[in-house]
Amino acid sequence: MTNTNLSGNDPFVHLPHLRGRFIPPLQSKARVTPEVLAQWDQRVFALGGDPSWRLPDEEREAARRIVMADERHAGDVWVFAYGSLMWDPAIYFSEVRLAELAGYQRCFNYQVIAGRGTPEQPGLVLSLMPERGRCCRGLAFRIPKEQVQEETTLLWRREMLRGGYAPETLALDTPQGVVQAIVFVAHAANAAYMNDLSLDETAQIVAAAAGHLGTNRDYLVQLAAQLQALDIGDSYIENLHQAVAGL
Repeated sequence: MTNTNLSGNDPFVHLPHLRGRFIPPLQSKARVTPEVLAQWDQRVFALGGDPSWRLPDEEREAARRIVMADERHAGDVWVFAYGSLMWDPAIYFSEVRLAELAGYQRCFNYQVIAGRGTPEQPGLVLSLMPERGRCCRGLAFRIPKEQVQEETTLLWRREMLRGGYAPETLALDTPQGVVQAIVFVAHAANAAYMNDLSLDETAQIVAAAAGHLGTNRDYLVQLAAQLQALDIGDSYIENLHQAVAGL
């Protein structure tokens, strides 16, 4: 059984068909403990990466505390998943819902040198770009209040290693009502962003890159499969998936 919940309730009450479709947190390579982060550092350095490849721990934690000080996060905390969190959340949660974020769209434009790429051959992962008139459909995870400190600390190590996202608290529409959630949107001024890639150029990078978490291609394949399981249409992901499959 997939153990994603420590509170005893059924987190899949709204989406029972997702039971078994997530990597359990303790089996996830993306559950970034201090020990895991030290291993990532060693891999990056061994491959020629610069010691300043990621944010200092103190800077990342200070940024997390600013977001978590928002009174909207005083109890249980919601997190929006639109990329790898959709199949490998690596956190414990007490509830998962379908969710929709207005005004944003997924885009493979964030360059990574660890995880799904290397310093020599970087990969691309998803970000959320503002797009008027569009919406991004994904999942919302609820973290119980008593686990917020530990789970958001782990989440920040994963998502904010290089400061490539700008965490915001935004309203998500869910079938069970509106929730205020932490959303990791693009920090487009970050040097790791590649905003002018064509679909073919993106496909070439995704098809070739790989890192210690697996291939960049698999990241896309897993996302496409989870979107299909949730009956979420995304023409950009579908077109990119088709392009990568042809390489």
